[in-house]
Amino acid sequence: MNWNVIYKDTKQQIYLDPIVKSIKWSGDIKQASRKLVVELSNTGDLRELYMNFEKGGELRLMLDEKQELFRGVLFADSINSKGQMSLTAYDENIYLTKNKDTKIFRGQTASAVVKRLCNEFSIPAGEIHDTGFVIPKLVFRDKTLFEMMVMALTESEKQNGQRFFITSKEGKLQLLGRKEQKAKWVLENGVNLLEASYNQSIEDTRTQIKVAGGDEKKKELSASAKDGELIKRFGLMQHLEKPEQNMTKSQMEQRAKQLLKDLAMIDDEAKIECLGIPDIVSGSCVYVKESVTGILGGYYVAADDHSFQAGSHTMSLTLSATDDIPKMEYKEQKGG
Repeated sequence: MNWNVIYKDTKQQIYLDPIVKSIKWSGDIKQASRKLVVELSNTGDLRELYMNFEKGGELRLMLDEKQELFRGVLFADSINSKGQMSLTAYDENIYLTKNKDTKIFRGQTASAVVKRLCNEFSIPAGEIHDTGFVIPKLVFRDKTLFEMMVMALTESEKQNGQRFFITSKEGKLQLLGRKEQKAKWVLENGVNLLEASYNQSIEDTRTQIKVAGGDEKKKELSASAKDGELIKRFGLMQHLEKPEQNMTKSQMEQRAKQLLKDLAMIDDEAKIECLGIPDIVSGSCVYVKESVTGILGGYYVAADDHSFQAGSHTMSLTLSATDDIPKMEYKEQKGG
């Protein structure tokens, strides 16, 4: 496999491969955008540069000149007296964190919120899946677009349990439903797995959920859900949820069940170093077999860091037993 880095601005489009020394391509499910860092040697005689780069220019990472792995905007560069240069680019979703505003949404789904924000801030949008649940009201004050989108998605998931994630493809924002995945790749010590570490914790585990609230003019409502087996194993650990929106008894019961499903589990995380596979990025599912740490089974990739240098490709992965997506709690603010 051959890796290609292409730079493009208003004046030129050029393959940087002859002067590229190393490439780092990374992402994290908690971040709005993926990142590309290219290290290159931009001089042959220590007097003149081969070429100049413009902030706002475009960088692409290609596989065999056919498969586009990354497309993004050049945000930063650095160079030393020996002409050794570093270029840093982020995909288009970086603009979700570079714009902040105050907004009110009434009777809209999270997907409608995403579409409206993309339209108002001229962010190219691609495939946008319908999130289903209509959120009564959202009041955002001094929030980034990414915070608004994630809070809306979090509110929606709490109610119907459906998970969606924001990504970028060919320069366009995508809002996609998270489907059940089967591990396509096996990572195993002695084969393609180089190093591994593993930890488990019940510090954030909750074995019982209580949802309380209701209209102030009416009697306060509540609903609860519990996992009897986990209570026997770990003890009673209750999470209290007080929704900002007025809810019916059935809606509270639905939310309690969904929260129990999300919180009644052991936090399970692994970090591994292995030979690189370009299709494995944050959100992917892998099967891991490592005898010393005891890591065995399917895991989701929470963060990835791919390194390309001197013809080699390795990757560092942070793995989670749960299919995590970014979550931000919405707190209703006065106004609107």
